[in-house]
Amino acid sequence: MKTIPKNFSIIMLCFAMQITSAQEKTYTIEECVNTFSEEKTVPTKVGYQYWFADKDFLDGRTIKMSVVAPRKSTHAPHKHVEDEFFYVLEGTAKFFLDGKEVVVEANTSLYCPSWSMHGISNAGDTELKYLVIKKYEKK
Repeated sequence: MKTIPKNFSIIMLCFAMQITSAQEKTYTIEECVNTFSEEKTVPTKVGYQYWFADKDFLDGRTIKMSVVAPRKSTHAPHKHVEDEFFYVLEGTAKFFLDGKEVVVEANTSLYCPSWSMHGISNAGDTELKYLVIKKYEKK
């Protein structure tokens, strides 16, 4: 069964605090609460992902959980204009940033500055669960 760690509520609160008070839309409580649902996961080649807030929810700010099978990665290192954070919920992650690597455990955050070559992979023998927090540029 897919589960979420207890400290996830703190992470979601921090994300919610980033929302400014000058919003164009008024949100209902039902729109502001997103509980993980196995039925709403999106399969990937190496696991699955779950969008708690996709780029259409607010103003491009997103939070997604990625789950990666042992010894796999979702994609090769890459770079893009947006900076992003990873937050490791469970498992062992290998983080690549601009030619260097480090292996980290749960409750570790990883920052990917704009245009840096970066990637994350599962360095362990159990599932890797991590959050991706990113703001997409409006087109």
